[in-house]
Formats: sequence, structure tokens, C-alpha cells
Amino acid sequence: MDEVARRGLFRDRVILAPMTKGSNLPFRRLCVELGARFTVGEMALSKWVVKMTAQELALLRRHPDEPTFGVQLCGRNPALMARAAAIAEARGADFVDINLGCPIDSVVRRGEGAALLERPKRVAEVVAAMRQVLRIPLTVKLRTGYRDEKPTMVEVARAAEGEGADAVFLHARSRTQRYRRPADWSHVAALAEAVAIPVIGNGDIVDFRDAEARKLQTGCASVMLARGALVKPWFFRELSERREIHPSGAERMAMLRRYVELALQHFGPDERGRERVRFFLDWHLDFFTRWVPPRPGLAPFALQERHSGWEPADADEALLARPDRPARDYLVRLLVDGPDAAGPPPGPVAADAPTAGRDHRTEISG
Repeated sequence: MDEVARRGLFRDRVILAPMTKGSNLPFRRLCVELGARFTVGEMALSKWVVKMTAQELALLRRHPDEPTFGVQLCGRNPALMARAAAIAEARGADFVDINLGCPIDSVVRRGEGAALLERPKRVAEVVAAMRQVLRIPLTVKLRTGYRDEKPTMVEVARAAEGEGADAVFLHARSRTQRYRRPADWSHVAALAEAVAIPVIGNGDIVDFRDAEARKLQTGCASVMLARGALVKPWFFRELSERREIHPSGAERMAMLRRYVELALQHFGPDERGRERVRFFLDWHLDFFTRWVPPRPGLAPFALQERHSGWEPADADEALLARPDRPARDYLVRLLVDGPDAAGPPPGPVAADAPTAGRDHRTEISG
């Protein structure tokens, strides 16, 4: 594949972001059924990929349903990253992405992920080593910088471009910002002006109008969905049909049942597999239960807050709106183990009941 074709792969796309836990294979398949055509797997650590550990190689697996699939690798050693990239290509990846944005402390302490935002020379070395072994496109995913007050995205992106990177994904927040404030898309516009390779913008896109407006305002080549897709996996259908979709409580429950079906196919129907499905479903519910359908007088859905004080239309909608632990546990039992194992529905939520998961700042690496 020549350079023009490699870069062209990233224009006019809507891409499901790489998210640890979030973009597992069953969820990617659900999104494909709901209209996604461009997916990226969970972040894989290069040192474990080259050791061919089963757990890490599972993160490189694509499903035949996925039209375009990328593998994201994390690491700082050029030789290891190159070897891992070759393994990803051999296993069927359409492109390989380098994680330069993961904000999680355990990753940053190793000098990987967002820590590389302060080491453009090392980024250039990693890209150069990987470019030598790859025939498929190579990309980098980064944040605006390690610190709010010191954006380094242009320097890092240019270093990657100079050694053969074909596109850059920009999450429009710094590492220290995490998810505390709205994404600043002026950084996406600045980077699109600064490099010749396609820039893909990422951060706080929640409906099809957002996606279209962001592309027009910034000149970015494509957009990437992360938490917006976790909350609204039907988002891809909204984008392809250019209209808002407001699924009923029953329709959303059907999506969750389909996710569980796909997850059981992937992890296995035995008790070990079911325990994995329970774990991932519980994690996904922290996002999936944040969406509420439009109501008169209710502010539009936003990623930075969880709506309350609205009246659900039916029992399914009411259950899916509850963030408390009894409701979450009941949903997991109901969907994975069936009505008999689930027992009676939980009683009314107490005003001071603790939420089941973390709040809207739940961190996602990738």
C-alpha cells in the first residue's frame, strides 16, 4: 500500500476509539451491527505481545464482521514496538496505532502512554522502527500535552509524521486534565493546520450534529467516538442516517441482551466465561445507564453530567436510569443468568444510595 492509499484510509470516517475494557471484541461487534465500519481494539502492551501471551494476543483479535480494524500498541522501546507491530499485521490488522495518550498512572510511570508526549525524539524513534517493518498504515493517538499549560501535540505529531506516520488521532484534552473539563477542539484545528497527514478529532461528541460541526469547524479529516459510543452504541446509526434516534427502554434492553449474547460467544458459556461477561457488562452499564431520552424542559444529554429528576416512560427505562448498586447487580443477573437467577426487581432507590460505578470521569486508557 503506498503512502497516498495509507493516508486516504483515514479520511471521512467515524472511528470507534481504542478503550481498555470498552472496545472489547463483543462491544465492537455490537457497534458494527449498529452501523460502525471502522473499529480499534483495546490497548495492548508491546512487551507482552512479543512474548505471545494469550491474554495480550486476544486484544489483537479481529472478528470477520469488522470491515476495518486497527490494533493499538503501547510501549516505549522501538525494537519491541516494531516486533509487536509485525505480529499485529500478521494477525490481520488493517493498521497499527501507537498509544501516546493513556493517562493512567501505572502506564505513565513506565514512561509509556501520555509520558511520551514529553519525548518527541523517542516518539520519532518508535515510529521509524515500526514503519520499517509495516506494510499497512501506522498512526499515533495522543493528547494535547502532558500538562494543560504546555501543549506538545504539534511537536510530537510532526516528529511522528517525519518518520512515516500516516495519520494522528487527537483527544482534545491534556493528560493532567483527564476528563474533568470539556474537550477543547481548537487544539484539533491547530493540529490540522500544522501537519499534512490526516488529523482525526476525538472528545465529547454526543450526536450526529456534533460530529458534522466539529469537522467543519476544525478541518479535521475524521472523527473518533469513545464515551459517546459507550453511552449510545446506536450512535453510528444516527451518524449514517443523519438523524437522532431515541430507542425505547425495551429497545435498549434488547441491545444489552445482544451484547451479552456476543460476549458469551467470545468468553464462553461456562462459569468462567460468564464471570467475565458479568464483569464487562457491569463496567459498560456505568456508561449505558447515563443516557436519557429527550424530555420537555430537560437539558440535552451531555457526557460531563448525569441527568436526574426526569420521569421514565416505563419500567425498563426506569431501571436503566438507576445508577445504584442494587439496580446494577439486578441488571447483570437478569441479563447474564436469567430472570430466575435475578430474583425480584430492586425496590425504590434511596435518596442517599451510593452509585454503582465511578462518576462521569471514569478513566479509559487507549
